[in-house]
Amino acid sequence: MRRERWRAVGSVLWRSVAVWLVSTLTMLALAGILPDFQLQSDNGDSATRIASTAALGAGAFGLLSSLVWPLLVRALLLVPALVLGLLAFALNGSLLLLALRLIPDGRGEANPETAVVVAAVMSAVASATGGALAVRDDDAYRRRLYRLADRRRRRRAEGQTGPVPPGTVFVQLDGVGHDVLRTAADNGLMPTVAGWLGHGGAPSHRLTPWRTDWSSQTGASQLGILHGSNHDVPAFRWYEKDTGEVMVSNRPASAAELQRRAIERTGDSGLLTLDGASRGNLFSGGAEQLALVLSMAARRGKENRSRAGYFAYFSDPANAVRTALSFVAEVGREIGESTRARIRKQRPRIGRGGLYPFIRAFATVVERDVVVAAVIGDMLAGRSAVYADLVAYDEVAHHSGPSGSDVDKVLQRLDRSLALLAKVAEHAPRAYRIVVLSDHGQSPGETFRARYGLTLGDLVRAGCGLPVPRKARRTHSGAEARSAVRAALRRPVEEGAGKDRPAGEAEPVVLASGNLGLVSFPDVPHRMTREEIDQRHPALLPTLANHPGIGFLLVRGEDDRGPVVLGARGSEVYLDEEPGEPGPLADFGPGAADAVRRTDGFPHVADIMVNSWYDPEDGEVLAFEEQIGSHGGLGGAQARPFLLSPLVLSAPVDDGRELVGAEKVHEVLRRWLGEYQGPEVPLVGGASTAADDYRQGGRGDTAFAVTDPAAQDKTR
Repeated sequence: MRRERWRAVGSVLWRSVAVWLVSTLTMLALAGILPDFQLQSDNGDSATRIASTAALGAGAFGLLSSLVWPLLVRALLLVPALVLGLLAFALNGSLLLLALRLIPDGRGEANPETAVVVAAVMSAVASATGGALAVRDDDAYRRRLYRLADRRRRRRAEGQTGPVPPGTVFVQLDGVGHDVLRTAADNGLMPTVAGWLGHGGAPSHRLTPWRTDWSSQTGASQLGILHGSNHDVPAFRWYEKDTGEVMVSNRPASAAELQRRAIERTGDSGLLTLDGASRGNLFSGGAEQLALVLSMAARRGKENRSRAGYFAYFSDPANAVRTALSFVAEVGREIGESTRARIRKQRPRIGRGGLYPFIRAFATVVERDVVVAAVIGDMLAGRSAVYADLVAYDEVAHHSGPSGSDVDKVLQRLDRSLALLAKVAEHAPRAYRIVVLSDHGQSPGETFRARYGLTLGDLVRAGCGLPVPRKARRTHSGAEARSAVRAALRRPVEEGAGKDRPAGEAEPVVLASGNLGLVSFPDVPHRMTREEIDQRHPALLPTLANHPGIGFLLVRGEDDRGPVVLGARGSEVYLDEEPGEPGPLADFGPGAADAVRRTDGFPHVADIMVNSWYDPEDGEVLAFEEQIGSHGGLGGAQARPFLLSPLVLSAPVDDGRELVGAEKVHEVLRRWLGEYQGPEVPLVGGASTAADDYRQGGRGDTAFAVTDPAAQDKTR
């Protein structure tokens, strides 16, 4: 044991000396390259004296980075996340200036701008050197993880008795469909996933497809998965007549309200109530540990710890440098890919200029790095349940399409993140089961505007007899990463606020959610029936139903006949009267009628729900937004996400049965958590207690307890 300890000390000292020597050489090289950075007196010094000055400066800089940097980052936690990332360079440069001041005789000198550059290069080189040495020394890498895990284990073990049950990490690959994941594994793009599925050996995981609700988008799916209810979420964005507000799933205020409604409906704070962590999600899931959680971004005060996860990442200055370099590389990669698409005249294609390259880089680099680092910290801390969302694929696929070389690179990087988490799980203070899932898929196809030269809003205005603009206006994209950027920048102004309101009370509100459209008449307080719509605008429903880009419409039937689905050439079906007759829904699969019927029962469903055309042969849809990979309605791969679970867990569904709806996925995940650590059950008065606690800024955790089955029976 003592020999092993001395070996560990020797390994650490060897790596420290190696990093120090490389840093010294780097400082010498930069002093020769940069005119404003010097390591000698004005009268000149010998090479030996200059080398010793560089060695002292590199040593002082390394020591200050190790001791002072974590304290500075912790003190700056309240600074917006991206600002903190930029501020890291200034702080790093300040530490170098301080290190140069510590050199005897004042031989070290640099202006502030040069100090920032030198510090960034030295941090990157030191990180690369240390990482390379750690990779070559597997024993050292394992010992470091063991030490971290042992330290966290002792801290958590105080007051804990009995064996520690396994923990669970849920990793959501946003927008990755079942078939996309299967193909990527088969083609070698995702070797970690392929290994779990048994490519080249015995499988450790099972891959299960599941079917989304009609609203196949993150807001509905993740709310149902984390909070057990996505009731009254008809789309990504919708108009609520009782309040006159447009709800948008990726607006912080809307996300907070949706979470409150779900808690009130279920009496359940969420899947992560017991010792959980929520990372990069729209909703908290009841977790206490939060990072990049949108529903908490609009709140202020000590209870909002959404940005605290940045400390675990930026406490190492090399992380800021490495992420910044990757960020710049990703911006360049996106500019190159979009330029190549224009030169090749690729179709379909949408505009990818403006701020999009930076938004893409945030989603594929910054968000991924911070979320993965936070999950690693959660695992080493031994937390019971962690749910993290990686939005990289979803953001890129919206603009580049669900398949192709552009998204293949994203899938490869996501697989490397899964491999890293699997490696960390080997050294965590408790066993971990890694569950990978998606919230929806994506369906390819050009935009409605590109094919027909007008938007859905223009078509509705034409059907209502209103003037139509000569030039079709672009619709903004509802990609989730945009809201994550705004939350990280702490920008309270919500995207598109006020733009969706009608110019006059008589005009309809037309909203787009992927290939799902919603038409509402704000001056009518109730949901209009088919008969009322025909009386007011006789040409509207026929115009929409017979348009070649429209698949079907949902409206409320007259005389309380229930929901009616309208299609081209007068086809229609009343869902409550003819449940076995698919009618216009025939191409959308056997579960389409049930999905549409469920949405029809929501209080805030639109007067007219519009689903775009769908080609069942090639899986294409027509997006009402500016997206060539879209989701939000019915049609194709968007409604077929996946659940990749360890074989040690029970099967999600029995053989021959289908897993349908995000709420059912929540039940499966909660069952898995209960198989090892006992179920979470609401105490008496749980519904009102949890909702009230959330309104007051808490998590609602006090309404729940972990019990054994016998105790659970007593609470019923």
